[in-house]
Amino acid sequence: MFRFRLFFSYFKELVGKVVTVELKNDLAITGILHSVDQYLNIKLEDTRVVDEAKYPHMLSVKNCFIRGSVVRYVQLPPDGVDVDILHDATRREARGA
Repeated sequence: MFRFRLFFSYFKELVGKVVTVELKNDLAITGILHSVDQYLNIKLEDTRVVDEAKYPHMLSVKNCFIRGSVVRYVQLPPDGVDVDILHDATRREARGA
């Protein structure tokens, strides 16, 4: 459960930034992270599909809610990664704190 809290805390810091969410069905959606909850459900605004030719029916979707259980990856903005915070959290988890 600690891992979910770590990710939840981390994603809360990314609210307002552009992220790309890849789903388990291979659909990748880029948008502004509006919110995330403790189940890692994600709400995106101003969305666009990465492969528009493969998913033309998604062109009209501008906002979406993504259930956490269908997320494969979340690509973060380069400036959104604070390596020191991640190292500290990983050390705490390894110690069982």
